[in-house]
Amino acid sequence: MATTFRYQIPVEQTQWIFDGRADTAFTWEYEDGREKLLTLYDKGKKQQWDAATRIDWSQDLDPENPMMLDDRAVQIWGSPIWERLTQKERTAVRYHLQAQSLSQFMHGEQGALIATAKIVQTVPSADAKFYAATQVMDEARHVEAYARLLHEKFEIAYPITPGLKALLEHGVMLNLVADRYPKGIEEH
Repeated sequence: MATTFRYQIPVEQTQWIFDGRADTAFTWEYEDGREKLLTLYDKGKKQQWDAATRIDWSQDLDPENPMMLDDRAVQIWGSPIWERLTQKERTAVRYHLQAQSLSQFMHGEQGALIATAKIVQTVPSADAKFYAATQVMDEARHVEAYARLLHEKFEIAYPITPGLKALLEHGVMLNLVADRYPKGIEEH
């Protein structure tokens, strides 16, 4: 089933597209390697993991507490409202709070995926692009793992919260590389 049908709020109400333009830096020098970055790139290539095989997806989760969290992690735990809830209602609250939290991690990882892709787009040297590309792949795996967990184990997902949306929009809209590394990432 597509993610669109798992969201607890219609996607049409929460779809988000914005202008995230960045300057793109092409390089024509492919042999001018920076040893530290190329070493990191090689290390990153060797240490890649596959979310489909590294995680045992055949394991069942506790349907009442999938993340095995103590009830004290539930924001309303110990309150008069919590005390009035039946065990079935507490289970539903726990389940949905955990799904909502994981959904925000998934959306945040997509933001990290976009931000790292922008770094690849904007750094000037080929070796910096190679290394940054390993970070893009790592963020893609995070999105894949959270999405699979929500789809296969929770079977629900929540849209991005307004606070996370604002944070990601601000972060993605910034020209991270230009502001942070005005002389280029490889010089730091």
